[in-house]
Amino acid sequence: MERDVMEYDVLIVGAGPAGLSAAIRLKQLAQAQGQELGVCVLEKGAEVGSHIFSGAVLDPKALQELFPDWQALGAPLNTPVNKDTFVVLGEEKAWDMPDWGLPPLMRNHGNYIISLGEVCRWLAGQAEALGVEIYTGFSAQSPSYDAQGRMTGVITGDMGLDKQGEPTANYTPGIEIRAKYTLVAEGTRGSLTKQLEARYGLRAASSPAKYGIGFKEVWRVKPELQQKGLIEHTLGWPLDANTGGGGFIYHHGEHLVSVGYVVHLDYSNPYLSPFDVFQTYKTHPKLKALLKDGKRLSYGARAISEGGVQSLPEMAFPGGALLGCSAGLVNVPKIKGTHYAMKSGMLAAEAVFEAIAQGSPEVLTSYPQKLRDSWVWQELYAVRNVKPYLSRWGTWVGTVLGGAEMWLASWGVTLPWTLKHTSADHATLTDAANSRQPTYAKPDGVLTFDKLSSVSLCNIAHDDQQPCHLKLGVADMPVRVNLPRYAGPEQRYCPAGVYEFVEQAGEKALQINAQNCIHCKTCDIKDPTQNINWVPPEGGSGPNYVAQ
Repeated sequence: MERDVMEYDVLIVGAGPAGLSAAIRLKQLAQAQGQELGVCVLEKGAEVGSHIFSGAVLDPKALQELFPDWQALGAPLNTPVNKDTFVVLGEEKAWDMPDWGLPPLMRNHGNYIISLGEVCRWLAGQAEALGVEIYTGFSAQSPSYDAQGRMTGVITGDMGLDKQGEPTANYTPGIEIRAKYTLVAEGTRGSLTKQLEARYGLRAASSPAKYGIGFKEVWRVKPELQQKGLIEHTLGWPLDANTGGGGFIYHHGEHLVSVGYVVHLDYSNPYLSPFDVFQTYKTHPKLKALLKDGKRLSYGARAISEGGVQSLPEMAFPGGALLGCSAGLVNVPKIKGTHYAMKSGMLAAEAVFEAIAQGSPEVLTSYPQKLRDSWVWQELYAVRNVKPYLSRWGTWVGTVLGGAEMWLASWGVTLPWTLKHTSADHATLTDAANSRQPTYAKPDGVLTFDKLSSVSLCNIAHDDQQPCHLKLGVADMPVRVNLPRYAGPEQRYCPAGVYEFVEQAGEKALQINAQNCIHCKTCDIKDPTQNINWVPPEGGSGPNYVAQ
């Protein structure tokens, strides 16, 4: 197939905080040296920020390094954190942990409650002003390689295919974009990242990757109930002690509150529904008092990397590197990754700039070393055992052990061990026959909602006639294995009603409602048979989180 070819010095996949920071830093370095450098950013969303979903609280240290004058430039950091609390929930009660009991690593003073989508749109404006070319609505479908196996760029997805993958009258073949180096910043559980990990064996020496699924709703509440600048993190109810997770409540904007919940995806009960856990969370008296008479404005869900430094893959490979959440740079106890993503992008840019000056060697060997020498590694290394503690010993013992280790780290004491993760999240489900079915209350349409009414707030755009982007390796695996053994968990772990078992000709069959997909990637992670492969749909498809 004849494809158009575009060539750049550097190609960046993903216009999130990592990718945009890398692009900006590359242009800053080139301008400082009086050089021309062609930098292209590909974004699969219809616009920058449309697929960006986050809590979000930002530590501004990376932004300060990228733009020391960010305030004068109008960066949208408008709500400084002025109070930070940690709350333990029972079914009816709530207990605030005293401030002195929180390890310094957990505190948020000096941070900002933000819309990450707004911040990314602002970063995109800064990047374009420096000469970066940003193309939205183009999904990177597959890597391209040279004869020696070095990554040379990507091929974007074809446009105008029907459900069977056949060209329609609107067919346009994808473009091959070539570059000296390709920086992959496509977020958690990226499809390109999976291909690159397999080709280059990037995970051969690391623990299994670990994930959570994060939910968020933005509510407009009564003015007298908002405490602008307040952050609250919660632990406990409605999850049991053996299932990891917790909630957050962020007060920001004009009478806005972001309410969210994270469920760790190493849970064992196949009947558990993370979506319903989140809806149940809002019925706690503490949440109910805040949200009463309020209005839900938006909803979203996204997988979150949780593995820590022991789950990081090799981050540099022939022709490119992994940045930010594509690699898994997330601080689990703080639920933060944005400033790590930005800093990783900046460090990768510096490594690329140096490498091009040296004649473009195959592997960016200086990038992983720069990362290890940075505050990113220092902060992530200090919390490396928190997730393994939670996975092995449950919420309460794990929290105590993790808290003690974080206190020691704040005093300069580093424990000599790094606990490994023992299993991938897809391998943790127990058989349905040995599991208890939770009872979830029927949504009331006021405080709690069903999946479809929630998905309607995601502003999803998928052409009904495009090929299904949720690929089954073996077509009958869901009915043959998942349904009898695990009671069809895909209909519960999906937060958007994509998967349902229906009767067809008197037999059970899995129906995939791909048009509901909000690109959270949970199915790709949690499917117990690893039979579901999420690939990018037609460029520009998916949710539009501009209001998040």
